[in-house]
Amino acid sequence: MEPVYGAIALLVLIAIFSGIRILQEFQRGVVFRLGNCLKDQKGPGPTLIIPFGIDRMVKVDLRVVTYDVPAQDVITRDNVSVKVNAVVYFQVVDARRAILEVSDYLYATAQLAQTTLRSVCGQEELDSLLTERERLNSTIQEILDRHTDPWGVKVNLVEVKQIDLPHEMQRAMAKQAEAERERRAKVIHAQGEEQAAEKLAEAARVMEKHPVTVQLRYLQTLSEIATENNSTVVFPLPLEWFTAFVNKGISPPK
Repeated sequence: MEPVYGAIALLVLIAIFSGIRILQEFQRGVVFRLGNCLKDQKGPGPTLIIPFGIDRMVKVDLRVVTYDVPAQDVITRDNVSVKVNAVVYFQVVDARRAILEVSDYLYATAQLAQTTLRSVCGQEELDSLLTERERLNSTIQEILDRHTDPWGVKVNLVEVKQIDLPHEMQRAMAKQAEAERERRAKVIHAQGEEQAAEKLAEAARVMEKHPVTVQLRYLQTLSEIATENNSTVVFPLPLEWFTAFVNKGISPPK
């Protein structure tokens, strides 16, 4: 009888060891018993299931998945053809639903990300597509999260990576940017001329009230001329000299 008991004990040990499953910290196990899914998720750590085909465990990774959406051909609302690619960060938050509600949650989420990216970008004009990245990211993330929630998948973040424009459009935008810079330069120059004219008008009013400032300005101009290497400097006579001679009837000196 002892050999029989020993054989039974050996079979029991084999059954126990064959039913042990080790789940990592980032894993959860969904157990199917005779085809029926158990409500409780297993893990992490060692988990015991019934072997010999009675129980079957499916392991689900709960870590964040980074999916690089391939470049999608998009026609914007203003009929410009562009290529847009993005990156999507998502993870499983309910392992049971991720197995029961969809056959392959990774493939399903990837396909949904591609179609959503084309749909959202196709409703935008080119200018908003280039300048309103944050709003586009938020819109795509909300749509994806709403559709993947029944699968037990949470979309954490969506980032539009790159928008490729046709070469013709790039040249047109470069010309537009150059024209905008020229316009700003002309506006700044005109504002400078306006401010300079205002200052000159103010200086003229001051000189009108204080005629001596004209002589001071005249002397300053002579000083500036003297700094240059000119061989001849002509000093015109002040008009007041002629006025004095005319009033007295005396001819000016020759």
